[in-house]
Amino acid sequence: MPSIQELTATAQESAKKLGIQKYDIYGSAVDETSVQVDEGEPKQVKASQRSSITVRVWNEKNTMGVASTTDIDAEGLELALSTAREASYFGVKDHTPDFSPEATAALARSLDDKAPQAPVTALVEKLVGAEKALLDAHPAIKGVPYNQLAQRDIDRFYLNSERAARSEGATYSSIYLYSKTEEDGKKPRSAGAFRIHRSLEQLDVAGCIQEAQEKTISHLNYEKVKTGKYRVVLSPDAFLSLLGAFSNLFNAQSILDKQSLSTPESLGSAIASPLLSVCDDALHPDNVAVTTFDGEGTPTRRVSLITEGVLSGFLHSAGTAKRLNAQPTGHANLGAKVTVSPHFYHVFAANDKGENLSLETANHVIFVDELHALHAGVQSLQGSFSLPFDGWMVNQGEKVSIESATIAGDFRELLKSIILVEPEAELTPAGVCPRIWVEGLSITGE
Repeated sequence: MPSIQELTATAQESAKKLGIQKYDIYGSAVDETSVQVDEGEPKQVKASQRSSITVRVWNEKNTMGVASTTDIDAEGLELALSTAREASYFGVKDHTPDFSPEATAALARSLDDKAPQAPVTALVEKLVGAEKALLDAHPAIKGVPYNQLAQRDIDRFYLNSERAARSEGATYSSIYLYSKTEEDGKKPRSAGAFRIHRSLEQLDVAGCIQEAQEKTISHLNYEKVKTGKYRVVLSPDAFLSLLGAFSNLFNAQSILDKQSLSTPESLGSAIASPLLSVCDDALHPDNVAVTTFDGEGTPTRRVSLITEGVLSGFLHSAGTAKRLNAQPTGHANLGAKVTVSPHFYHVFAANDKGENLSLETANHVIFVDELHALHAGVQSLQGSFSLPFDGWMVNQGEKVSIESATIAGDFRELLKSIILVEPEAELTPAGVCPRIWVEGLSITGE
């Protein structure tokens, strides 16, 4: 990809040629390689190079047009600017987006953390070894039907006609393993694990194998669970899945669109147990996929969403911040419409006043490890959910897998029913979070 200086010069030249005074451009380029294997042989090898640019142009009437292209060269950029200018005369007149007031503010850190990509043969060899290790772990494990080892280089940039110019580059590697069992007279059981790191050499492949193996084996001996209300322990992955499904609670754009469980007046209201605090922190030291600015060039930062159970902040773009008399938070995505989305959750105990509980001593609790079918089982505007899950019945530290069950409730009631936020957090793809104990959730067995 051209350097930010080259892109800025090209954009200025094209804009001057077209008589465009006000514009901004956000773009990214991704170079990705991934492999999958099946019974020790490569099943699928994919490599791709993708680039995209979103261009916004304001005309003399201050209405805005948007265009996108996959061509980062001078010709593609000029065509996108020209198209966006033409579209600007049909742009909306109410709440027209504008530059972020922080598009030229200093970034909290620079990001140029790229490692050389490994050859495909090395990826295949490493994944074949991981598959074999899982198959050899237990005679009941008969296959690893879903697996992938991938590495990705990504470059992002933002620039505008008021001399904002930002760029960043990073490399990520990830592995996913999902194993399946077959035993006579028993239902197939399965479980998976995921790891991500900035470089392939430091990717915790052994830890991913170990987690997938332990989870899969733990599901071999299973029992039905009786329908009823239970004390439930949500794994970090399960709690963050629910938090993400109901992220409209904190999304300023959803609030303005009246597609949220919150309103502008909700700030300062108690929405959860005082034991719970939640932040969105793109710059968290454990976040592998760090991003230092959003699609509008606003620097990312730590944003407090829930503080001791009280709704304390929203996620903003420049436009939502202006309309709600707030500051942009670095969560904007450019497109035909500017959208808002979270980066990386940090969930932690607000205090140590929770009940003194442990899975080693607890009696008859349900440990929910992974939730499924969130696309179908979540009513995000009603706050309700009913989801199948993988998990265990736990009694005095002994875990027995649950054959088949669903968990249901209202997310707002769940937040208020939290009785413990454990002190030790775990890293997941969505954020950092400890296990969350909740009183009185409905479990439906077969």
